[in-house]
Amino acid sequence: MFVPLRRVLPVIIVTILLIYDDRVSIPSCDVVPAVDHEGGLVDEQNHPEDLKVMLVANLLLLGSEAGWANICFRDYHLSKFFRKSFEILRPDMLLVLGDVSARGADLSRSKWSSVVQQFHELMGPFLSLPFHVTLGDRDIGDCSGLNAESVSWIASNFPGLDSAGTGAFEISNISFVSLNAVALACSNNALRFSVEKIVERESIELQMDVEHTKEMINESSKVGLPSVDVGWRENAITSGSGPVVLLHFPLHQIASNNCLGGNAYEGTSTCLHENAKTSKHRRLVETGPYELSHTLPPNATEYIFQALRPRIVFSAHTHRFYDHTHSDGTREITVPAMSWDARNDPGFVVASFKRNGRAVTVSHCTLARESQVVITYVSFLVLFTSTMILVNKPLLTCKGR
Repeated sequence: MFVPLRRVLPVIIVTILLIYDDRVSIPSCDVVPAVDHEGGLVDEQNHPEDLKVMLVANLLLLGSEAGWANICFRDYHLSKFFRKSFEILRPDMLLVLGDVSARGADLSRSKWSSVVQQFHELMGPFLSLPFHVTLGDRDIGDCSGLNAESVSWIASNFPGLDSAGTGAFEISNISFVSLNAVALACSNNALRFSVEKIVERESIELQMDVEHTKEMINESSKVGLPSVDVGWRENAITSGSGPVVLLHFPLHQIASNNCLGGNAYEGTSTCLHENAKTSKHRRLVETGPYELSHTLPPNATEYIFQALRPRIVFSAHTHRFYDHTHSDGTREITVPAMSWDARNDPGFVVASFKRNGRAVTVSHCTLARESQVVITYVSFLVLFTSTMILVNKPLLTCKGR
C-alpha cells in the first residue's frame, strides 16, 4: 500500500521544484508614490497610450570569463528574470544604465565581444523591442584610463550611441538624452568636451522648440484660431519640461544628508554613503574603478539642470533603489542592480510616461534573493536524495538476504 506512494515521491518532488523554478523568476512590483512638477498627484492608472519602459542596471556580465556557477546558475536565472518580466509587464522599451560588463575596462576587444554576445543571449524577447544602453565606469574605466578610441569602439556595439558614448532619441513623442557620465566626471578630458557639445546641441534644440511654439501660439491668437496643442513642450523653459536624462552616475545632490527627499520610497531608500555597510554581500563589484558612493560633480549636475531642464533623471551605479526630488523639483530615480553579483536582492524599475502630460509613474520591482534560492535548491536536493534512498532501501534489503 505504501510502496507505490514512496515510488512516486521523487516525481512529486521534481514537479514541485519545477513549479518553484518557474515562479521564483516572477518580479514583485510596487508603485512608488510621487507628485509631478506642478505639485499634483501622479495618475497611477496605466493607459494604452502610455510609454512603458523597463530600466535595468549593473548586469556585470563576464562573457567568456564566466565560470560554471555564473553560466549554470546566475546567468540562467537572469535570463529567466528578463523573460518573465517581459511576459508579465509587456514593456515598450528597455533601457540599460551602464555596467553591462563586470570588467569591461580591462577586456580585449574579443573578450568584450563575448560580453556583448552574452548580453544579447540574456535579453531574449527584449531583442524585438527598441533598447538603449548607456556606458558605466566598469565598461570604459575611470578618468585616468579613459581612452577615446576604446570608448568609441565599445559604444559602436550598442545602438544609438555616438563615438563619445552619448545619444539622443525619441520614441512615442518622448525625448531621451543619454550621457556618458564617466566622461562628465572627468575634469579635463577630451571626451567630456564631446559630451558637453551634445548637451549644448540638445539645449539649443529645446530653446528653438520653445521659440517655435511661442510663435505658433502668437500667430494662432492673432487670427482667432484655437491654440495649438503643444503637449509637454509648451513650458519647456521651466524645470521638468526637457528630455528624459539617462546617466550611469547619480547626480551630486542625491548624496546630500536629506537624500530621502520629499518623495522617497520608504523601506527602500537610504543614503548613498550607507552602501559601505552592505559591501560584505558583494564580490565582483568590490574591485571597481569608483566607489559606489561616487556621483557627478556639483558643476556637472548644475550644468545638466540648467541646459536640459530634465523631465526626469534615471541613474544607476549604487546598486540600490532611490527616489529623490532635487531642489528645483527634478525627480531622480536611481535604478538598482539586476545582478546577484552585485547584491543578494536584485531589482529593476518600470517607468510609465503619461501621454497626456509630463507625469511619470515609477514602479520598483524586486527579484528573488540569491540566498533564498540557493537554500531552497539545496533543500530540494537533500529531500530528493533522501527520498531516493528510502525508495531503494527495500530492494537493497532483499538483495542482502
